[in-house]
Amino acid sequence: MGADGFVQPAYADRSLGDVVPAVGCALGVALDGAPPAGLVLPEAPAYVVFLVDGMGANLLRRYAHAAPFLSSLLTEPPATAGVPSTTATSLTSLGTGLPPGAHGLVGYTSRIPGTESLLNALQWSKDVDPYQWQPHDTAFQALRKRGVSVTLVNKREFQGSGLTIAAHRGADFVGADRVGERIAAAVVASRESPSLTYLYDGDLDWTGHKHGVASAPWLQQLSMIDAEAEQLREALPADVRLVVVADHGMIDSPDAARTDVDEQAELRDGLALLGGEARFRHLYCQRGAVEDVCATWTAVLGERAEVMTREEAVGRGWFGPVAAGVLPRLGDVIVASRGDHAVVSTVDFPYEKTLVGLHGSLTPDEMLIPVLVG
Repeated sequence: MGADGFVQPAYADRSLGDVVPAVGCALGVALDGAPPAGLVLPEAPAYVVFLVDGMGANLLRRYAHAAPFLSSLLTEPPATAGVPSTTATSLTSLGTGLPPGAHGLVGYTSRIPGTESLLNALQWSKDVDPYQWQPHDTAFQALRKRGVSVTLVNKREFQGSGLTIAAHRGADFVGADRVGERIAAAVVASRESPSLTYLYDGDLDWTGHKHGVASAPWLQQLSMIDAEAEQLREALPADVRLVVVADHGMIDSPDAARTDVDEQAELRDGLALLGGEARFRHLYCQRGAVEDVCATWTAVLGERAEVMTREEAVGRGWFGPVAAGVLPRLGDVIVASRGDHAVVSTVDFPYEKTLVGLHGSLTPDEMLIPVLVG
């Protein structure tokens, strides 16, 4: 952790984007580029990767009593999410093996270059071609070209979505809306050799957003995830390896810790578009206004957030190497919250104001993710 209290993403070493390349090595099928030195997995004929949305490593350690099976696998150091620590960015890093600056999904919302519109990466837009927004072959495609069977098990509603195409194309999609369906589908897919099967569960993240981390519903949901993971392990063939990871963690942000840009008029000065999300804002500025916007936001937020220009954030390596086409998707000014602070907007993002748990910034609770091998 740096002096600013933030966790630097461990790209090409031990990050979420290194999981699939590490699985490839464990299957005996190395992908292009150097294997991640910080993430070495045991050899096996087949792997199942189970991603639990919102289950940060610190949260799992803190509430281990609610997840005895998963916490028993906490034997290795955590890995990191990418920046921002948010679902669309992380799922794309997992599926592509690339950092955000390369794959281009740089937040929950980000500017569509040349427009005054935002792309919501979870809902997508019919006007944005996911193949153009994320043009690189995925790690799933690379494994398939090398003879690995790759299967994605997820809710039926996500089949053919913009995010699925951008992040996970190349895998055979199996629709499964219920836990039993997911486990059964993973068992069948894992019988292929060599193979990678990827499962996703978003219920813990939803519960944390709605009720907060460590709320009674969240702890109950964590226990249900723990049971799901244990049942999955028991149902899989003995020689198949299970890896449980997360896309990010979460923090609770009380109303008193929030800054509403619509209640402080000066925060709109020089601003053309407000993007990102509550814990990690992309500020798209009017021509010539970057310095003034940066100075105003720094003065208003003080120690509650790190405010910097796009160039400064890129220079810190937050997004990994940034492609030229991705650069304008990043805010001219970046705002990363500290502690439990959040930047909300009553006008632009009214739904965010109803959420209790949030994520997106670089604090340890948001950035550190478990890599559990069973």
